[in-house]
Amino acid sequence: MTIDLRNKRVAVLLGGRSGEREVSLRSGAGVLAALAARGYDAVGVDPNCSLPQQLADAGAELVFNALHGGAGEDGTIPGMLEVLGIPYAGCGVLASALTLDKVRSKQLLQAVGIPTPEFVFTDDAADAERVAEEAMQQLGVPCVVKPVHEGSSLGVTIPQSAEELRRDVADVLARYGNVLVEAFCDGNEITVGVLGYDESLRALPVLELVPRKQFYDYEAKYTKGLTDLICPARIPEEAARLAQETAVRAHRACDCHGLSRVDMHHDSGGRLWVHEINSVPGLTETSDVPAEARAAGMSYEDLVEEILASAVPRLRSPS
Repeated sequence: MTIDLRNKRVAVLLGGRSGEREVSLRSGAGVLAALAARGYDAVGVDPNCSLPQQLADAGAELVFNALHGGAGEDGTIPGMLEVLGIPYAGCGVLASALTLDKVRSKQLLQAVGIPTPEFVFTDDAADAERVAEEAMQQLGVPCVVKPVHEGSSLGVTIPQSAEELRRDVADVLARYGNVLVEAFCDGNEITVGVLGYDESLRALPVLELVPRKQFYDYEAKYTKGLTDLICPARIPEEAARLAQETAVRAHRACDCHGLSRVDMHHDSGGRLWVHEINSVPGLTETSDVPAEARAAGMSYEDLVEEILASAVPRLRSPS
């Protein structure tokens, strides 16, 4: 039986208090406009410490989570919604917690046989020098330095020398309380959105990212004109098919639901490497997943409506 969600009040969570607040506001505004265009009763909610009351005041019967980073993407918000008994679209508690933790998700990828670049990490402020030396010996330079629990490339650097590596490791560790150093991958930077659930689960077309800066950092991601989004990616057809299959494997391994985005490299040797999985990928006008959906023949409204439909399994059956 098809369930029409237009008779439900949909609360779109946007904004929040993470470093990705501005991006979340843009994603949420797009989602609200798309739902309104399709006839849904949707209202925006910018969470504070009284979110349960905010949802009650909004009359929320269903939630679309457009919060990037922080509580919106670490499992906290889905967990609260589970306790409140409010159905929601997208990834649940486990997937959210796993994917925002880059170390745990990479360890899981290794465990299930999905290639991910070699890495070292620490959350001990006293370990900066040791981790930098270990990274230099095991990974060399250039390499990639990043916080463990941030998205949108916040805090990411690509040191080119031992001196830069020591400086960047110490800086990220001081600012975020943890640091991950990953082997650098050359070749094509690609990403694959995974959409749907059960029989509808599928990978979207492979998208190639060509930033006009050193790499695909926060500014390049969310400023028009700073990154070329090429879809389908300029990689061999067999490699693209493998990237899609790998994205679905990673999505399932992390227990994702409804939507995820898997970031990878197709290196100069023809190998695929998975960097991370995103449980609440951006839905702005410059974001990757909407571009992939367009390449698959979907409008932005189609995409948002299908993500919302992933809430259906969480609806309680009538008593």
